[in-house]
Amino acid sequence: MNKPNSKKRLELTQRRDAPLATRTDLSVAATKDISGTMNAILADVFALYVKTKNFHWHMSGPHFRDYHLLLDEQADQLFAMTDPIAERVRKLGGITLRSIGQIARTQRVLDNDAEYVEPLDMLAELAEDNKTLVARLREAHNVCEEHRDVATTSLIEVWIDETERRAWFLFETTRRAN
Repeated sequence: MNKPNSKKRLELTQRRDAPLATRTDLSVAATKDISGTMNAILADVFALYVKTKNFHWHMSGPHFRDYHLLLDEQADQLFAMTDPIAERVRKLGGITLRSIGQIARTQRVLDNDAEYVEPLDMLAELAEDNKTLVARLREAHNVCEEHRDVATTSLIEVWIDETERRAWFLFETTRRAN
């Protein structure tokens, strides 16, 4: 009885360790570069999503409703980016993030665990984080363009526009009237 279990375990191990058979005309190097770049973007998007929800949950003050709804809308938009990013990596034959721990090790967006943050400081911090994400998306676009990955560059262009819009809304919300 040990032999069948042993054989099955070996088959499962081999299947687990087998490379993903994905049909792509991109080189192995391109897949590696693009997957690494997009996994970093994915970690940043997850981190920014959680930070946006954190500020959404802890918002207070006279503009609570407006800010609360704005951050909820922005968090939904960030979360909507995650699946297309991960699926794009998989379509190319790459491996994507597997855990919160891996996200934490990969993310470049700084967490904010402060017990209290002023509402305008929350918005200003998220505006800066979105501006930084735009810059990183542009860098990712360059990597994908270098490898002639038109599909990923096309997705990134939409995300750049959405991220610039989030940064713009947050900036305008924090401006003081003259």
